[in-house]
Amino acid sequence: MSISRERLSSSESRAAALEAARELLIEEGPQAVTLKAVAAKVGKTHANLLHHFGSAAGLQAALAQEIGARVVAGIADAVERARAGAASPREIVDRVYDAFGQEGGGALAAWMILSGNRNALDPILTAVRSMVDQFVPGHEQHQVPETTLWLVLSALGDSLLGGAIAQTLDLPRDASRTLAAEAIQARLEAHHSANGLPPD
Repeated sequence: MSISRERLSSSESRAAALEAARELLIEEGPQAVTLKAVAAKVGKTHANLLHHFGSAAGLQAALAQEIGARVVAGIADAVERARAGAASPREIVDRVYDAFGQEGGGALAAWMILSGNRNALDPILTAVRSMVDQFVPGHEQHQVPETTLWLVLSALGDSLLGGAIAQTLDLPRDASRTLAAEAIQARLEAHHSANGLPPD
């Protein structure tokens, strides 16, 4: 996405730069997120980006915050649906996988881990746990951390390597999502069975 040189407000220009940086991160990796590359992508000058972000580190910090906010917002809707009993296991899985894939959470996680800035991931992990907490039956605290752990690791792995692995194994691209949804469903059924509850 190349944005033409048009008159944008300061906030619009900043938002366009962050979106361009997010696309570069997802498509080409952390090394591609430079002031020069983002400036070229949005049709602005290097000086213009310095005005908005102060430095390359400022751009990267703003990008981490932006991706975190997008991921949290996407998951928040699923939290509300889970509270209302309207979310299925597959929907929960899809929301988490999309957060790490389409929204850039996986690329951000890899970037932050390699750079040592793991605190940038805290809002994302908190949002995922909140969603699982609303969905896991009975809010049993021993289940919530475990479910959050394997769901996040599965979504993160899928965002980074899922396509290549699925292709190598001649599996559908969404095979990992299907397995994760089946695992959550099995946990729900085990909970109902152990507590003498009728199945959903």
